[in-house]
Amino acid sequence: MRALVLTREKTLEYRTDFPTPEPSVGEDLVRVRTAALNHRDVWIIQGLYPGIVFPVVLGSDGAGICRGREVLINPSIGWGNNPAFQAKGYHILGMPRHGTLSEYVTVPAMQVYAKPLHLTMQEAAALPLAGLTAWRAVFSKGAVQPGERVLVTGIGGGVALFAMQFALSAGAQVWVSSGHEEKLEKAKALGAEGGVNYRQNDWLQRLQQLAEGFDVVIDGAGGPGLGQILKLCQPGARVVVYGGSQGAVPDIKPQALFWKQISILGTSMGHDAEFAAMLNWVSRHKIRPVIDSVFSLSDGHAAFERMAQGQQFGKIILEP
Repeated sequence: MRALVLTREKTLEYRTDFPTPEPSVGEDLVRVRTAALNHRDVWIIQGLYPGIVFPVVLGSDGAGICRGREVLINPSIGWGNNPAFQAKGYHILGMPRHGTLSEYVTVPAMQVYAKPLHLTMQEAAALPLAGLTAWRAVFSKGAVQPGERVLVTGIGGGVALFAMQFALSAGAQVWVSSGHEEKLEKAKALGAEGGVNYRQNDWLQRLQQLAEGFDVVIDGAGGPGLGQILKLCQPGARVVVYGGSQGAVPDIKPQALFWKQISILGTSMGHDAEFAAMLNWVSRHKIRPVIDSVFSLSDGHAAFERMAQGQQFGKIILEP
């Protein structure tokens, strides 16, 4: 079969002769119609991920055909019995297990879900990993309520966009940040109240003028910016962190946390019940994932380059 295979560190190969997988007991074979990239795939190629094995087919997001029906795949495997945190053997599809950047993939049968009827195959493939991560961040951890003021940082990435869409569909007011003016404009066209460019020196002051404080912050960057954003949190605010691309958060003063009763909550992916709840919410509110661009699997290197450059607004799709 055709597949994008990581054969060694920083070496991604398009193969036309990769063995088609055979499902084991309790597994299903999915014919992949569409797949999507995540930053996780880029980090694996760069060697910035634990437990990398070779060769491996990358890709955590996929939609296709299984047993004659249109399906999508929950890439969160082996969460365990405690909904508060994942079990020791937990892993995400696409490392170390072969992933979705191929014509076929085998997955545990319980991880195969019916595709929401209103979504195209491309939209369905865009949903699983980022949608699940955003759902847990917005609802399970952030507990966003109607009318609350929400800040979503780094708009344009898959998780950030879903977080914005979920919060808006819950009746919240949403502001965003980005390093690109065009992404801010696109976010406002999708319903954001406003946004600021964090590359500008006065971004914090401008954000305070726009929103006058936040009840919930959804952040995937960390770094110095998150420490500054804490200054804009309302009493009782929840700050949910799902990533750390900008590194450690310096200069957090405990007084800023305990006096305002601010909660900082970490989150990553989610369990099966959250995935099912996310699909139900998406279907009920007719939420459509934002698609940035579509590549053929044979043009996978170009797709990965676009992801690495961080220019995308929405999900990057690949079609075998």
